[in-house]
Formats: sequence, structure tokens, C-alpha cells
Amino acid sequence: MEENKRSLLFIVPILMGGFLALGIWLGSMFTPVSVMSNPVVENTTKFNTILELIEDKYVDSVDHDLLIESSIEGMIKKLDPHSSYIPASDLESVNEQLYGSFGGVGIRFLIHEDSLVATHILPGAPSERAGLLPGDRIIEIDGEDVTDGTLTNLDVTEKLKGRAGSAVKVKVYRKGITKDLSITRGTIPLSSIDAAIMLDSEVGFIKLNGFTSQSYNEFHDAAAALKQKGMKKMIFDLRNNGGGLMSAATDICDEFLKSGKLIVYTEGRTSGKTEYHSSSKGILEDIEVIVLINSLSASASEIVAGAIQDNDRGLIMGRRSFGKGLVQDQSEFTDGSALRLTISRYYTPSGRSIQKPYGDDIDYENDYWNRIESGELLNEDSIKLDENLKFKTIGGRTVYGGGGIYPDDFIPNDTAGASYYLTSLYYKNAFNHFAIKYLDKERENLKDFDKFNSSFNVDNNMFNDFIKYASKLGVEENPIDIVTSRSTIKNRIKAEIARHIWQDNGYYMIYVQNDMDVQEALKKFRSGKSLVSMLIE
Repeated sequence: MEENKRSLLFIVPILMGGFLALGIWLGSMFTPVSVMSNPVVENTTKFNTILELIEDKYVDSVDHDLLIESSIEGMIKKLDPHSSYIPASDLESVNEQLYGSFGGVGIRFLIHEDSLVATHILPGAPSERAGLLPGDRIIEIDGEDVTDGTLTNLDVTEKLKGRAGSAVKVKVYRKGITKDLSITRGTIPLSSIDAAIMLDSEVGFIKLNGFTSQSYNEFHDAAAALKQKGMKKMIFDLRNNGGGLMSAATDICDEFLKSGKLIVYTEGRTSGKTEYHSSSKGILEDIEVIVLINSLSASASEIVAGAIQDNDRGLIMGRRSFGKGLVQDQSEFTDGSALRLTISRYYTPSGRSIQKPYGDDIDYENDYWNRIESGELLNEDSIKLDENLKFKTIGGRTVYGGGGIYPDDFIPNDTAGASYYLTSLYYKNAFNHFAIKYLDKERENLKDFDKFNSSFNVDNNMFNDFIKYASKLGVEENPIDIVTSRSTIKNRIKAEIARHIWQDNGYYMIYVQNDMDVQEALKKFRSGKSLVSMLIE
């Protein structure tokens, strides 16, 4: 089994996380703390007694707080896979992902050849106002030299994050000169929109990476802008989107559905049944939509996919989604910690619970590996459907419950260009490092994206230069793998250069040209058939 896992590592989509870890929008935020109701005294007597005995009689000294934290974590693990206790030290970063904003300077960075490089500057961010430019090397932060080769990503985050309104002083190196800048930190949005682009004159593409408190407004604005550009059809990419706030999911669904349609309902032991319906405000009701999902599309992503599917509103393409159908409520304590407790399950309009099975005898955490080993990611016939969990969409189509959203149109995981060598390039951040090195000389010559997209070519000389550069980063050359992944590598080189100049929209304009899921969705739109007829088929 271990050998099988090893041999299939390169097709695991989560490896792309290494690519995203090249840098983050720096910052932090502080949220009000709510206090849970007082604990029930009767249920804490035995616990308190045992704690007192340990403190009074145990052979060694003990950490009181650590014992409490460990006990809570152990108790929560007995409930379900998604209830969790969040220590105070982690709550701030966890909440950032939900509230969608930071307090910081607004850059994306990479530690490149022992140098801290500002790879991207968020438009309108404090760093831009202070005069920081993409490609600048930051050599000092608040008077501390950061060029000694020991700097880590965590160090950078800790040094540049801070309360909005506070200042940080940096010294930058740019084209042979140094410059001192003072940056007043601000509130930095953490966008949940990775890309919002037109793939042709009619087809728009929106990739959403999460569901935060800002996601609906960001999605609405992005969709409205694409409609202004002529969008009549949309590819909505929810691959690798692990979810977030249910309210963001229902609001986004509302943009696609006509008034009065059931989006989702929740039901819990004490909370009862609550239904969520669409209103009359949708700006995308006349837009054909294909939703892309995969095995890492979870929670709120599954609410959207389930609502679109059960209402026969669009086509779901890709691979079976994760299968998280449990709803958590977060309660925060006065010490800064929090409890996320599962309070209900959610159900799609047809009545499906999307939660996959869990329990003591089920290897919940290794479900993804089980899908790989069963062949489910590569062969539709390997998907096991539970015939006892059949449901009907509003138009009478059969859909299945039992764990995740099953796509209307299965697309196998694309392994055509996959190899160990390609995976190693991602782990070593080779594409990003090479882009910085290339742009140190060529940045001023790249101004027009359309010209770049149509005429820029990663020729043999550039390709060979990249392979040699990657070897210096520790990626051992493998001739067979290099041939296998050649097309993908060339695409990623060009895409990463585009990202450094034209941000993520530029990256995805290039990337999707080599993305099988997106290309298959485009084929559906360009087939001349309506999505309604495809659903009936």
C-alpha cells in the first residue's frame, strides 16, 4: 500500500499548496471575543477531582494549562471529524480565513537566493503607497538585517504583520541603489477570487478559493464585470475549495437561481430544520454555468454544487467532491481560544446528506488515498454508488447521496504531464524562483499581456536554462520525466512569469490553456448544445 501511495504522489492536487506557499498577503486582524455560557458544574466534578489529584500527587511537576487543553482536544475528537478546539495561539490565523482581511503591508513575497523579494504588491495597499515595487529586495526590517540566509517565511510574516495604523521601516535594494521606506500598516483584504477572466468572447471563468465574509461581494463584483465584457456562459471553478461560511455559499447560489428555489436546508438535534431559499436578486439567472469540482471541494463548495445540480441549473463536472456535510458553530472564550462544534447537518434540495461516513471503524483521514487506490480518480466505473441513496433533482434526474457530490460529467484526473520531476519542481518553488531571475532582466520589456499571451514562447534555450537552474535548486534531472512533463513545464514557466507582471488573472489566462478540466468544460460550451439538453441526456 505504501508503495502505491508513493507511486501516485504526483497526482495529488494538494501538492499545489506548495506553489501557493511561495508568499502570502501579510497581515493580521483582531475580532471581538464572545463568551460561551457557564459550564454545567455537575459534568466537571470528576474532571476537576482528577486534575487536583494529578497536581497534588503526581511524581513530576505538570503544566496545568497544557493538561486542560489536551483534555479538551481529546474529548472533541470523540464527537466527529470536524468539531475542533482552537487554542488561543491559533485563533487569529484561523479567523483570518473566514473574515477575509488582514492587518499588514499588502505584499506577496518569496525568499529568493537568500534575498527577501517583494514579488507582488497589492493594488492600493500600504506598500504601494510607500513606494515599494515588484522585484524590490527587502534587506532590512526595522533596522534588522534580513540577508544573512537564516530568514524563514514565518519570520517575514511575524516582522511585517501588525496592527493597522502601526508603522514598519524597511530598506530595499533596487537596481544598484538602496532606499529607506516607512510603511504604515493597513487592513489588507484576503481575496477569495483567484481569477475572474474571459476565456473567449462569451465564456467567463471565475475561480473561488474559499467562502469568507467578503466572498459574496467579491464574487458579485467579479461576475458583474465579466457580464460587462460580454459573458453569456460561466465556468465556476470550485476545485480545491475547502469551504468556509455557509452564508457566503447561499448568497452566491442566489445569483444563479430564480426566486423561491431551495438552496440548502440544515437540521440538528436541538436546532431543528432551517431552509434557505433564493430571492429575486440574481444577476446570473440567464448565464449558463458549469461548476468544476474535485476531491478537495468541500463544505460550502458542496452546497453550491448541490444546489446547482438539484435545481438542474447547470452542469457539474470533474470528480466526486470531499463529502463534508456537517455545520459548525464557533464559540470564543475569554482566553482567546474557541470551540467549533458541529450543530447540524446540511442537505441539498433533493434531500441528500453529502457527509461521507465516519466513525471508529472508518479511516476518514485516508479517504483520498482510498479513492486513488480504487481507481476512482481515473475511471468513472470505479465510483461506488449507493443504490439505497437515490434522490431526484427538480427535473427528475437521479442523483446519489452517501458522501460528496457526484459530477454529472466525470473528468479523470489529468496525469498526462505528471511526473516525480514535476512534483519536485513544485516543492522547490522552481517556477517562481526562475520567474524572478528572468524578470530581473526583462521586466521592463513586458507591458502588454495580449502580446505576451499570443507571442511569448518558452523556446528550447529558455527551457534548457530552466532545467539547469532547477538543478541548482536541488531538483535532480530525470530525462524521461522531463520529456513526459515538457509541455506542462513550459506552460507553468510562462504562467508564472505572467503572474509576476499581471497578477493571478494573468497566471490563469496561461494556466488554463493546459488545464484539462477547463478545456473539457469549454468543449461542452462550444458543442452547440444547450446545458439543458446535456442534463436531459
